[in-house]
Amino acid sequence: MTIKDEEKKPLPESVDEIENYMKQRIGLGESFDLGVRKLKILRKDVHIYYVNGLCETRFIIEIVEELVAINDHEKLSTNLFKIIENRLVHQSVQPIKTLDDLVLQVLSGLIVVVVDGEATGFVIDVRSYPGRQPEEPDTEKVVRGSRDGYVENIIVNTALTRRRIRDGRLRFEILKIGERSKTDIAIGYIKDIANPDLINIIRKEIQAIKIDGLTMADKTIEEFLLKQGYNPFPLVRYTERADVAATHLLEGHVIIFVDTSPSVMITPTTYFHHLQHAEEYRQSAAVGTMLRWIRFIGVIASLFLLPLWLLFVLEPSLLPEKIAYVGPNKQSNIPTVIQLFLADIGVEFLRIAAIHTPTPLSTAMGLIAAVLIGQIAIDVGLFVPEVILYLAVASIGTFSTPSYELSIANKIVRLLLLVAVAIFHIPGLVVGITLFILFLANIRSLNTPYLWPLLPFNPKAFLQILIRRSVPGSKIRPSIIHTKNRYRQPT
Repeated sequence: MTIKDEEKKPLPESVDEIENYMKQRIGLGESFDLGVRKLKILRKDVHIYYVNGLCETRFIIEIVEELVAINDHEKLSTNLFKIIENRLVHQSVQPIKTLDDLVLQVLSGLIVVVVDGEATGFVIDVRSYPGRQPEEPDTEKVVRGSRDGYVENIIVNTALTRRRIRDGRLRFEILKIGERSKTDIAIGYIKDIANPDLINIIRKEIQAIKIDGLTMADKTIEEFLLKQGYNPFPLVRYTERADVAATHLLEGHVIIFVDTSPSVMITPTTYFHHLQHAEEYRQSAAVGTMLRWIRFIGVIASLFLLPLWLLFVLEPSLLPEKIAYVGPNKQSNIPTVIQLFLADIGVEFLRIAAIHTPTPLSTAMGLIAAVLIGQIAIDVGLFVPEVILYLAVASIGTFSTPSYELSIANKIVRLLLLVAVAIFHIPGLVVGITLFILFLANIRSLNTPYLWPLLPFNPKAFLQILIRRSVPGSKIRPSIIHTKNRYRQPT
């Protein structure tokens, strides 16, 4: 008989048998953080199983005090089980009847109370996971707006979301995935808005995941859910802001919460979802539209500025006389395309170094990088000044992309376009951009066209991409999600 089969056994009536099982299979007595508190209540053995560090000790003490007081206030009774059930001073008490439930709940941070002679135990939710308090995400800061963000606790994250949507039709379906990790995953949606077919697909795909553990949390779920392979473009949108997630729930999206991850997944998404930022909706419609256009210009610059400039360097005859100054004014022994590659990879080195450099040293690292890659590299003839200038503009466009995953994917495309231009010149740029657009057009995220509403073209929806409309004017939810209720506001 395997461990898995044994765990399906009913809960034994003998507390000694339960204790032996916990010692043999779960490591009671070997693992210092796994414990049992043994009580004698009305001459019967009562055991409380727990994991140190995952439980709130104050609540456990209150429960133990209440159980011990039974000896002082109750006479010997054959109905001890009911007496204990009524004395468990907590709002979340559930019965369990299998060894699998006992082990799973204890290792999840809940406590289990078992009574000798009873084949049913009680699970009390006294979890207190170690973690930080909600704070504003570093990657999604706004000038005005809420400063709370998701944390690594799935209970806190769902509570932050429900605080913003106090609708009885908001649902959080909980699943446990991972043969060993038993990671909690919640599927969030609004029942009368979200597409039922989309919910069923996501639920079935998550339930079909077979893996030991989800140590990388939501990213592992994404790879199983969307079968992304080596496609660098993000097929779901990540956010750590509760207001962003709540907005997408009201649009009809499905949100996936994974315990231990401070970010949630928004599904389905298109390319243009990754270009949105909360700051656009914290300002007036006109200011939000301006911010959006500036961001679009930055993304376009991050993709096409360097390949286009390299083409003008290789084919100076393409430049009109009025902008004939575009191009390197100095010559270098290193080909321009190699300079661009070296400088671009150098910027990536700096980004990685900034992540791994302790904060007190980051300023010193920035100064060294500015001197080495900037002025000295130009003085020794490694780079021409124009390379640094245009690369800086392209890098700023990369950093202005709201989605980190999309910015990295765009950088890969930029490097490929540089290679195509260096080898084939004009045909390389034209064919490269064409293949890039066709590649994006063929991507589907949970049966949603990646370039919608550009391809297939939807004029009204595309206008909303270009212009941030005021909330009173946005009465219809995006049609691509196929919501059950299309209207945001009563008509």
